[in-house]
Amino acid sequence: MPAKKTIKISKKTIGQGCPVFVIAEAGVNHNGRLSTALRLVDAAANAGADAVKFQTFKAEQVVTRQGKMAKYQKKNIGKMESQIKMLKKLELPEGFYKPIIRRCKQKKIIFLSTPHGGFESVDFLQSLNAPAFKFGSGDLTNLPLLKYSAKFGKPMILGTGMATLQEVKEAVGCVKKAGNDKIIVLHCATNYPCPLGEANLSAMRTMADKFGVLTGYSDHTLGAQAPVVAAALGARVIEKHFTLDKKMAGPDHSASAEPDELREIIRQIRDVKIILGSSAKKPNPSERETIKIARKSVVTVRDIKKGEKFTEKNIEIKRPGTGIQPKFYPQILGKTAKTNIGADTLIKKEYYL
Repeated sequence: MPAKKTIKISKKTIGQGCPVFVIAEAGVNHNGRLSTALRLVDAAANAGADAVKFQTFKAEQVVTRQGKMAKYQKKNIGKMESQIKMLKKLELPEGFYKPIIRRCKQKKIIFLSTPHGGFESVDFLQSLNAPAFKFGSGDLTNLPLLKYSAKFGKPMILGTGMATLQEVKEAVGCVKKAGNDKIIVLHCATNYPCPLGEANLSAMRTMADKFGVLTGYSDHTLGAQAPVVAAALGARVIEKHFTLDKKMAGPDHSASAEPDELREIIRQIRDVKIILGSSAKKPNPSERETIKIARKSVVTVRDIKKGEKFTEKNIEIKRPGTGIQPKFYPQILGKTAKTNIGADTLIKKEYYL
């Protein structure tokens, strides 16, 4: 999937030929505890992620008091309550940000957060010098927010869950019209967990072709299969939800990867580039000796006397591959032996007229 450009987030370059930029999505899995948030930073760094991402909001900035929980939230939490009440417990207090960012610097991992609370959240993250803005799928159609954020000139990562191609086009167009072309579009299916049959990774390629932007994948499936396939298809960015423990209380824990699983997923994503290798078709260095052993040559199958002609009854094609190549077998048939040749001998050019 050809990239149209490269984009830098902090010191990391994203684009064709660059390693996949992996975002470990901590989201709201800190459960309102600083100690948990810091342990999430540590786990993301230890797993090899490039960035760890949280969510910035105050509940009343996100939803009205009448807003209902999504079905997956009700299922994962095990009870029904208002969305605002649920979100209130998942806010990341402003006092947490400095120690979290400090821990990120110590662990050499990039701090990101989704401005889930709208304009105020964007301003707050801007005051913290966040290196990019990542917008959740719920804000893809929030064009006023995208336009406002684009003016800061930072990379804009757009989640596209629940979206039509037209809605993605409008969001990308809005950001570009505001003078910002540092756009990364993430294909996504907004379901926690998302069944493999709804991952629809081919849509990622469609958006890359249609909009000429870097594309990636925000994964909500269980396990490594979908993000690894996304990497093989050319995803420049992959985002994966993670938690310290799937059994913790909260809407996203059960659909998130635990630290060891996250580490393994990232390892497999990194291996994709190694496995894809070069587009050149040629023997690997390790194959060069094997060629001699595994390939075949023209050989005698019985003693041949001087003056005798080579026929299908006295020469065949066998290993090793250090003699005359099989493609020359038809040309050797009918030639005359210049000397006596023993059985099971690789034929050489000087052996025949």
